[in-house]
Amino acid sequence: MADSAQFKDHFSGHADAYTRYRPSYPPQMFAWLAGLTKGHDLAWDCGCGNGQAAVAIAPYYRLVIATDPSPQQIEHALPHEGVRYSVAPAEESGIAGATVDLIVVAQALHWFDFDRFYDEARRVARRDGVIAAFSYGEVRLDGPPDETVSRFYHEIIGPCWPPERRYVDEHYATIPFPFQEIVSPPFAMEIDWNLEHLMGYLGTWSAVKEYERRNGSDPLALIAGELRSAWGDPRQERRISWPLSIRVGRIAP
Repeated sequence: MADSAQFKDHFSGHADAYTRYRPSYPPQMFAWLAGLTKGHDLAWDCGCGNGQAAVAIAPYYRLVIATDPSPQQIEHALPHEGVRYSVAPAEESGIAGATVDLIVVAQALHWFDFDRFYDEARRVARRDGVIAAFSYGEVRLDGPPDETVSRFYHEIIGPCWPPERRYVDEHYATIPFPFQEIVSPPFAMEIDWNLEHLMGYLGTWSAVKEYERRNGSDPLALIAGELRSAWGDPRQERRISWPLSIRVGRIAP
C-alpha cells in the first residue's frame, strides 16, 4: 500500500462526475449499523469521497466526521449540517482518541495501508465501537445491456484496473479484518437509470481513466454503439444493481 502522504489518487481528477453519477447506498444498511453501537455521539466516514455515506449516517449520530485525502473530493462533497469534512488520510485522521462510536469505510478500504489504518481505528474508537467496510463490485443490468457492460469491465478495461481492485472482485472476503466479526444481512444498491446516466457512471471508473492515459482514447467509444443498440430508447430506464460486500466488526478494548 502507498504511504499516506503519497496515496493512490484515482478519483480527484473527476470528483465532480463522481458526485453526479455514483449510486447511493441503501438507507436500511445505515439504520442497521447504527443499531449496533451503544453510543450515537460521533461517527467517522473514512475515505469519504463525495460524502454519500457520511450524509446517510448523519441522522443517527450527533456528528459525523468525514475525511478524505483528496481536496477535490472534499470540495465536491455533499453538504450536510451534521457532517464535518476535512482533508486527511485514513491512517492519520486527526480525530481525538476514544471518541468514535462507528467507523464506516465506503468503497475505500482496499486502498488503505491496512495495518496503519486498523491501528488508527483502534485509537479513535470508543470501547466496543463498531467498524464497517463495504464495497460494490461489478454492476448488473436487466436485459441485453448486461453482457456488453460485463465484457467492457473484464475484457476492454480489465487490464487497467489497479491491483487493489482484486479485493473488490473477491467481495472483500480476502481483505484483512482483525476484529470481532458481526454477520451482516444482505444489502444491495438498486436504482433505475437511463442510458446517459449509466454512461456517466461508467466514465467514473478508475480503469477507464487509466485506459485513456495509456491509449489516448476513450474506451467507452468502443461499446457506445453496441450499448445503444442493446438498450433501445436511451430515455428508457433500466434496473441497475450492485450487491454489497460488507465486513462489520466490533473493536475490542
